[in-house]
Amino acid sequence: MANTASARKAARQAEHRRQHNTSLKSELKTAVKHVRKAIDAGDKKAAQAALVSSQPVIDSMSAKEIIHRNTAARTKSRLSAAIKAMA
Repeated sequence: MANTASARKAARQAEHRRQHNTSLKSELKTAVKHVRKAIDAGDKKAAQAALVSSQPVIDSMSAKEIIHRNTAARTKSRLSAAIKAMA
């Protein structure tokens, strides 16, 4: 356990950041899940619309360093490729 006042404050801040980052990651996963659902349903137009709406969320998480920028790029690329591969 933290012994000094500054260490206790740092622990409080770290916990607050962890909770906030967890909620942001959840938002990201939900956005990706909406695209995946549309792809699985076979609705290319809905999947494309979901991808367009999820890209700013992915970019925002990358900018806030919640996820690595390469992870964001890879996620967008794979979703886009999955949509293009639809018949």
